[in-house]
Amino acid sequence: MMLIPTHHFRDIERKPEYLQPEKCAPPPFPGPAGTMWFIRDGCGIACAIVTWFLVLYAEFVVLFVMLIPSRDYVYSVINGIVFNLLAFLALASHCRAMLTDPGAVPKGNATKEFIESLQLKPGQVVYKCPKCCSIKPDRAHHCSVCKRCIRKMDHHCPWVNNCVGENNQKYFVLFTMYIALISLHALIMVGFHFLHCFEEDWTKCSSFSPPTTVILLILLCFEALLFLIFTSVMFGTQVHSICTDETGIERLQRKKPPQESTGSWKSLQEAFGGDFSLNWFNPFTRPCQPVIPIDKGLVRQVSSVSDTDNMATTESQLEETKDRDSVEVLDE
Repeated sequence: MMLIPTHHFRDIERKPEYLQPEKCAPPPFPGPAGTMWFIRDGCGIACAIVTWFLVLYAEFVVLFVMLIPSRDYVYSVINGIVFNLLAFLALASHCRAMLTDPGAVPKGNATKEFIESLQLKPGQVVYKCPKCCSIKPDRAHHCSVCKRCIRKMDHHCPWVNNCVGENNQKYFVLFTMYIALISLHALIMVGFHFLHCFEEDWTKCSSFSPPTTVILLILLCFEALLFLIFTSVMFGTQVHSICTDETGIERLQRKKPPQESTGSWKSLQEAFGGDFSLNWFNPFTRPCQPVIPIDKGLVRQVSSVSDTDNMATTESQLEETKDRDSVEVLDE
């Protein structure tokens, strides 16, 4: 149960008439375990397709322009295995990040019956999202693209067509790491290939014509450099967020995480799944996901009951704040 500072009440209402929890539809019956999660967003789907296309383009250039025409078979085999392994792990991580439920709160559970079942005590509150009609646990935020409230939502990433939350952050971190590694590997191979071709005849360096080879290599170099910078920054940001137990949204809002946050190493273990092992780098293993009680984080305690007197709003203020969270309060 969380203590809520008084200043947080500026964005919530005491009696939100617009929500009308009695009109909330009951939450749908949960699907079977392992049900695929997929967001039907045109922009996100397009970005995901572009991501796969760019990785496959890099595969084509690395294999058919640089490695297969090479006369050094040991060099070609070793680099081919390493690059294809990293590319496979990157795409697998991308699929897991895209198709894994990031931690969506049950939709439509802000019903009058469910709120009454929580048996709120004097001074306790529950936050309700007017957009998806859900009771928001602590540190959950509503995503306008996924149209759901997400636990420990860091941000919505169009490149994986999904939110990054407590259930799929591991896969997103692995995706950025493996993309950064294959980008670095591709840049190194392009550099060696240019040096080799400058020393020998360009017609013997590739099965393509010299102008085509140069264009393909320059495009790959530009793509790899761009993605190396972008994914390296994202990887560092995500690892920092995990170690400090602070999401990107909380950092932007300058909102401190809960006081009972775990240490950096413990946070890494929870995000990647147990003690340090090769499974940390495996996109096919799940992070630690303890069974979450249905009412965990839903009920919060105000600093003092008298603080709720500051939460009354006028009718005009209610109209202006319809897109904000609402709160249900029980006074003494």
